[in-house]
Amino acid sequence: MRIALAVSFVLFALALLAAQAPGVKVAHRSGFSVIGIEVRTSNRKELSGDGVIGKQWEKFFQDDVLGKIPNKTGSNIYAVYSDYASDRNGEYSFLIGAKVDDGSIAAPGFVLKTVPSGRYAEVTSEAGPIPKIVVEAWQRVWQMEDKHTLGGARAYKVDYEVYDQRAADPQNSQVDLYIGLK
Repeated sequence: MRIALAVSFVLFALALLAAQAPGVKVAHRSGFSVIGIEVRTSNRKELSGDGVIGKQWEKFFQDDVLGKIPNKTGSNIYAVYSDYASDRNGEYSFLIGAKVDDGSIAAPGFVLKTVPSGRYAEVTSEAGPIPKIVVEAWQRVWQMEDKHTLGGARAYKVDYEVYDQRAADPQNSQVDLYIGLK
């Protein structure tokens, strides 16, 4: 009986690992809040050359948005994808900001988003210029999603990117993407 149970457990663990691409870590992440600036867009719009994400990043740095966010819990920048209309083909909200203390309130012109606790697939980009590596990382996510190797089905509630000390040089950066799973 114990041997059969052990074999079943090993087979179950191997099946879980097989459903997850190499280099992807799936883990439970605690929730947190982010304050920043937000726009509404879609992948179709972003890939058409008429996207708003690049312009939002320009505004973020030109207006020193990071410096205007009170109650930050660190120096990392967060890009949060939320309010999905459907799936990766629909519209979503894109927010750039900073993680803040619980109970923080967004000042006028800013938006507060809550990233819920849950299961997330962590995908780390290659190193290189930020626009290139982030687009390539998302393309990898979509490929893994199509092949069912992301570690689970996407929830399409909230996904986020973390720009930490590895992103200090925009020409040689590395970014972590956290993809919300069901």
